[in-house]
Amino acid sequence: MRANVNLKAQAVKNVSSSWLGLAVHAVVGFFLSPFILHRLGDEAFSIWILVFALTGHLSLLDMGVRSSIVKLTAQCVATNDREELSRYLSTSLAFYAVIALIILTATAAGSVYVTVLFRIPAALARSARLLFMLSGISVAVTFPLGVFAGVLEGLQKFSWLQISGIAITLLRAILIVIALQHRGGLMAVGVITIAVSILSYLLFAGLASRALPVRFSIHNVQGAAFRNMIGYGALAFAILAAEKLRFQSDAMVIGAFLSSTAIASFSIGSRLVEFSSYAVRSMSQIFTPMSSQFDAARDFRRLQRTFLAGNRACALITFPLCVTLIVLGKRIIEAWVGAKYLSSYSVLLLLIVPRSLYLAQSTSIRVLLGMGRHRVLASALLLEGGLNLMLSLILVRPYGILGVALGTALPLACTSLLFLPRHLCRTLDVPLATFLKRAYGLPLSLCAPLVCALWLLDREHPAHTYQGIVLQLACGGIVYVAGLACVLVKGAGPRLISWQTFSQLLEPGMGSTERNG
Repeated sequence: MRANVNLKAQAVKNVSSSWLGLAVHAVVGFFLSPFILHRLGDEAFSIWILVFALTGHLSLLDMGVRSSIVKLTAQCVATNDREELSRYLSTSLAFYAVIALIILTATAAGSVYVTVLFRIPAALARSARLLFMLSGISVAVTFPLGVFAGVLEGLQKFSWLQISGIAITLLRAILIVIALQHRGGLMAVGVITIAVSILSYLLFAGLASRALPVRFSIHNVQGAAFRNMIGYGALAFAILAAEKLRFQSDAMVIGAFLSSTAIASFSIGSRLVEFSSYAVRSMSQIFTPMSSQFDAARDFRRLQRTFLAGNRACALITFPLCVTLIVLGKRIIEAWVGAKYLSSYSVLLLLIVPRSLYLAQSTSIRVLLGMGRHRVLASALLLEGGLNLMLSLILVRPYGILGVALGTALPLACTSLLFLPRHLCRTLDVPLATFLKRAYGLPLSLCAPLVCALWLLDREHPAHTYQGIVLQLACGGIVYVAGLACVLVKGAGPRLISWQTFSQLLEPGMGSTERNG
């Protein structure tokens, strides 16, 4: 019982800090993006997005080792095997040092061709090359330092990661605002972003060394440990590669076949969709090490509970955000960046529904990763990523940025609707109908009054300013929270609302079974 209470307390602490981090990141990102866009202009802003999308693909050289660090740290801590953990971490650090040298070489060579492969204005060509070089150096440096961030995740120290991330986010935002107000340009924004990113990883290294002192030694670098990590990480690498193809290749396709300026129009809609994913991604990451521990203990019952409760929690966040962006998307874009970018609403509409369906199943992916049973998932996501890129390349010329969005949306919808639910239910021996009812019945029913309230508000009192948007969002939030509160009160009955009541909200029908067991 004590372990169960500690686990719940830790989960609450991790989720609470994740949501706090989400709130800060979302607010800062929401207000900082239009500030940067209007200060830099469409062309420079698009190059900024393009360069970081390009260098972001260098993370594929990780080969899944980072995911192995998270899983193996959780596993070794659960079995109290410090020597084994030291071998894994020393080996991964040596591997990342080699990767850093490869990245530095590739960046130096690739900077020559950036302006050749993409349609970058001549006036910004030099800045694009320099920014590409600096960004590549940043990626190279953060590879070895990423070991320590993986250790913190494996230890489930998500509160440490989130609090540190909040401080880093605020620091970056303040420095960028100061730089742009003093007529700093693209390079100033890039240098600040890169320097603060390196600083954050140095901070993670210090925190990890404090939380879990492990002896790093060249003598602990072992081929067997590396093969074990790659054996698990290769499939995680495939998932990462698929993520890059699905969500980070769009800017490159647009930059190569349309223009760098068109990236800005696409990014407005896609970035709003990305904002809606922060909450779920921040919360779902806690389930990978948790599932690893349950799997190591052969606690299949808790794995099932994590699957059902986690996905329901994701849906309770994702679905209201989805319907809000559908109903108020045009108003939000107008107030956010100006009526000039209202055409981005079409991109938002194409992406938001399949992306939300996928995010609502974020726990499914984390559970598979924690169990080490993600081979089929990796194959499916790679296939989806390949189809995404192929369709985007086919559709970009006849349909422009909408074709790129459609190329992303169609394969993603197939994965979210046809593959993920069936595969997870088979893996965890949960009936599909039971999963759909328990995970998504309540979130969908709560969204019905929210849609009605937002639609009526938008029809009767259309908002064109931040103040109006905030007021409408507040009204919609009250309607949604009121519905959620009614469910909690009904579940509590004559008792006060407690953690047990909230647990049963996430795990309908599970509590009595557990008590009987």
